[in-house]
Amino acid sequence: MDAGREMIGYYRRVTERLIEALFFFTAIASIMIMLLIFYYLIRESSAAFVQVGFLDLILGRKWHSAGDVYGMLPLIVDSLLVTVLALIINMMIGIPLAIYLSELAGPRSRAVLKPSIELLAGVPSIVYGFLGVIILVSYLQVSFHMLTGRSILAGAILLGLMFIPSITTICEDALRAVPTEFKQGSLALGATRWQTVRHVTIPAASSGITAAILLNVGRIFGETMAVLLVVGNIARIPSPPYDVFDRGATFTSVIAGEMGEVAHGSMHYHALFAVGFVLLIIVSLLSLAADQIRARIQKRFGGY
Repeated sequence: MDAGREMIGYYRRVTERLIEALFFFTAIASIMIMLLIFYYLIRESSAAFVQVGFLDLILGRKWHSAGDVYGMLPLIVDSLLVTVLALIINMMIGIPLAIYLSELAGPRSRAVLKPSIELLAGVPSIVYGFLGVIILVSYLQVSFHMLTGRSILAGAILLGLMFIPSITTICEDALRAVPTEFKQGSLALGATRWQTVRHVTIPAASSGITAAILLNVGRIFGETMAVLLVVGNIARIPSPPYDVFDRGATFTSVIAGEMGEVAHGSMHYHALFAVGFVLLIIVSLLSLAADQIRARIQKRFGGY
């Protein structure tokens, strides 16, 4: 009996160590893949940074591949305009929707809305892009008497609506994670449901809501196919810079639109990799910022 128990214990220890080793290998593999991506982008983009110049490439006011003129400032300005407008639309609809689903919706409303939102999250981005071209672009062209409805505004509206499911889901999870005792205590003190939501639930879930917003910024910034179809894909700074009815180009739309026809090893090729490298740095910084801000809010306010 003792020998059998020892053998069983030995097998359990070996199995546990194998599982731990597998998990450790998986974690190391994910880190190595990320490092390899960074290495490849740095290697392929270094020629553009060296020959064009770091500041000239980042702050150059023209992107004209036919003339071998590469400056990312138009891409930065257009990407920021699209991202900021899309995020405003995203927050104005997504956060109130999350509050309604978490705190106010009845069982029937939630049973209808929750699966519908989850279904929208699974729609491919190219489908959103096609709908944007057929409906949104045509509507903007007719309503605002534009030469073409493809514009920064079209890209912002499409991305703002496209990522509503993601911000709604994360914010709802953060709101539902707030302990019920907090809400019951507020109601017991005579607060209304809206006062409880406003002064208790939302502050307690602020860390999760903030993280959801910052993560959505990264997703909006990195979206490719939908924005490519509706933004116009012309790399220029709007005049004036806040003219959202002008056509533009984002980091992702330039890469997707030009990489297929570029000669391997050319300056254009290296410049596009430089765009990808800058994009990866921005999205990575946003992800790190989301984690740091969430941790600080949790430490300061005790958020959930």
